[in-house]
Amino acid sequence: MKTAARIQAAIDVLAEIGGTDRPAEQQASGYFRKRRYIGSKDRKAIAALVFGVLRHRARLGWWLDRLGGGAPSSRIDVFAFLLLSGGETAESLAGLCGSEPYGPEPLEDSEKALLDRLSGQPLTTAEQPASVRLEVPDWLMPSFARAFGEEDASDLAALQEEAPLDLRCNALKAERDQAMVALAAEGIESVPTPLSPLGLRVVGRRAVQTGRAFTEGLVEIQDEGSQIAALLCEVCPGMAVADVCAGGGGKALALAAAMAGRGRLLASDRDQGRLDRAAARFRRAGADFIERRTIGDLARADDLAEGFDRVLVDAPCSGSGAWRRQPDARWRLTRDRLAAFLDLQREILSKAAALVRPGGRLIYVTCSLLPEENQDQVDAFLEGHSPFALCPVPQVWPQVLDVPCPSDEPCLSLTPARHGTDGFFVAIFDRQEAA
Repeated sequence: MKTAARIQAAIDVLAEIGGTDRPAEQQASGYFRKRRYIGSKDRKAIAALVFGVLRHRARLGWWLDRLGGGAPSSRIDVFAFLLLSGGETAESLAGLCGSEPYGPEPLEDSEKALLDRLSGQPLTTAEQPASVRLEVPDWLMPSFARAFGEEDASDLAALQEEAPLDLRCNALKAERDQAMVALAAEGIESVPTPLSPLGLRVVGRRAVQTGRAFTEGLVEIQDEGSQIAALLCEVCPGMAVADVCAGGGGKALALAAAMAGRGRLLASDRDQGRLDRAAARFRRAGADFIERRTIGDLARADDLAEGFDRVLVDAPCSGSGAWRRQPDARWRLTRDRLAAFLDLQREILSKAAALVRPGGRLIYVTCSLLPEENQDQVDAFLEGHSPFALCPVPQVWPQVLDVPCPSDEPCLSLTPARHGTDGFFVAIFDRQEAA
């Protein structure tokens, strides 16, 4: 594909993203699946342009509002990004538009005038409000100030960067060194992650899902922060363990490996379809012993009450800790959606607590950086559930990880800026033995 065709493809993808509530990554993948004639280099170039626009949406919008950009459109967004980021000039864009059968239509007079006004402007300027420079919805700024302080913008700035590709070595099938060798045989270079003893970080942007190491279950795609959250469950072979928000099954697989296939592991989710799709993933990893039930089934199963040594709640949340991977998600989050997540988190925590046996543990995890979803939920849970007490993460950390714990706080908060992981929060509760 020529440059003009790539630009038009990015415009088309962004238009589709804007017309749906589906995550941008899913929408882009669907676009490419329908057009298998697009080569890998072209797909990378188109995706880079699409996500470049999404990562700079607030700043682009600020400039377009300031300079009279008219009604928002994916076409103007792409042109503005290419111009402000230095990828093209007003003259080169004018030359590309109308030059190719599959490229953008010729520029209108109003578009030419706008590009002329944008020429020479910096993408980021001190005149922009902090929420615009940091690409954060304005209404969330007070929450992030609570989390990081008014003056420290490094954690929010890091959310604008691209995330690395992390893999977890599946201990049911291979040691980490063996997985590295298998990946290297496919031409995929990887290095050990600094915190997780199971993690590998892929060097560069490489497709791993079609290679032998992945298809034979030696590795799973999982951010290092997610691996650490699973390790902090401190599960052992023979335990009874429940993952009550299993989703696609990533943490359930990590728990299965730690249990060495022995014991009882129950994966639950609200969506039966997700559990069914996870079954193939479980088989590939050699973890067929994982049971699957919907959350509704759990609620009706009296025999499960107080039956588990460990109960993991990887709670539905804003996903603010994963905005590096899903830059569009920050703009799909609303006050009402956040309020709904908070209600759901409290409900799930309360129901999950009933599954923990005396002497067992409840582990609460979010991929959020918002205090409302993290420490506030911990405080509310402890106030309403007297059999439980907070177990400090630094007390558990050395039992499962060889590197020093990065914090001495009772609950663990991982961030992209400070730890190189997605944003994760982990709280561990011990249920007291019966008197």
